[in-house]
Amino acid sequence: MDLLVVGSVALDSVKTPHGSVNEALGGSATYFSIAASYFTHVNLVAVIGNDFPEEHLLFLKGKGIDLAGLKRQEGRTFRWRGEYLDQMNEAKTLATELNVFESFRPTLPPAYIESPYLFLANIDPELQWDVLSQAKRPKLIACDTMNFWIDRKRNALVKTLGALDLLIINEGEARALACRDNIVCAAKHILSLGPKTVIIKRGEYGAVMFAGDTVFACPAYPLESVCDPTGAGDSFAGGLMGYLAQQDKINDQTLREGVIYGSVMASYNVEAFSLNRMRHLTKRDIATRYQAFKALTAF
Repeated sequence: MDLLVVGSVALDSVKTPHGSVNEALGGSATYFSIAASYFTHVNLVAVIGNDFPEEHLLFLKGKGIDLAGLKRQEGRTFRWRGEYLDQMNEAKTLATELNVFESFRPTLPPAYIESPYLFLANIDPELQWDVLSQAKRPKLIACDTMNFWIDRKRNALVKTLGALDLLIINEGEARALACRDNIVCAAKHILSLGPKTVIIKRGEYGAVMFAGDTVFACPAYPLESVCDPTGAGDSFAGGLMGYLAQQDKINDQTLREGVIYGSVMASYNVEAFSLNRMRHLTKRDIATRYQAFKALTAF
């Protein structure tokens, strides 16, 4: 089933203890789309400048991603520059240039309006709400956010949360949104705001899913080396949502399996800079690591 994502496409310059890249392909919607493309057909809505390299468009098209909603505007593409220190848990932002993304107002092409699965990537919650007003009621609406919107546009974010089926955020964001230190208490509070399911990403400690009275915990895959964590959360969301759209069935079992597939995609993503690992990923690779995740939790 079609999966629609609305978010950012960017050029990232990243430095980690393992090296660096300059103006590599990045952006929340990009990581999400590539991860999801291994499971289902993806429709992408974002904006780029007239300086966006053609090779990146060919890469996205090569993964079967529909780019009718990717608009090219006069100006420079959104750019982000950051670095990771030894712990690799959190990026230090060195520079953010919004450029054409600053005036981004997502408009859904007619063919996208009835997409049954919708993911609102990390953008202004007012824009997320605007997208919801354009889409016909999807089977599943999921969303991501960040501390900036939690702090600056809480009311708009809470409005959007009321329309969600699924919220995917990290541990720090969950605490900030709920104003609670304990993530179990934070998740329960967030569920009371509207989402049916909340998934809290915990980086190297995995992810925890809360749905009603049900809790499911997934470990992180043990890697000897993490090259670049950029886009790991978006890759997680893409794997999860891509799998749910592929199955076209939303229940406790498919959500749990989706969390594992999301973790698989995130674990591959961090093995190389930008999307370089995902460029050569195969479905056999995904299936092999999925089985490895199952073995991790068998007892």
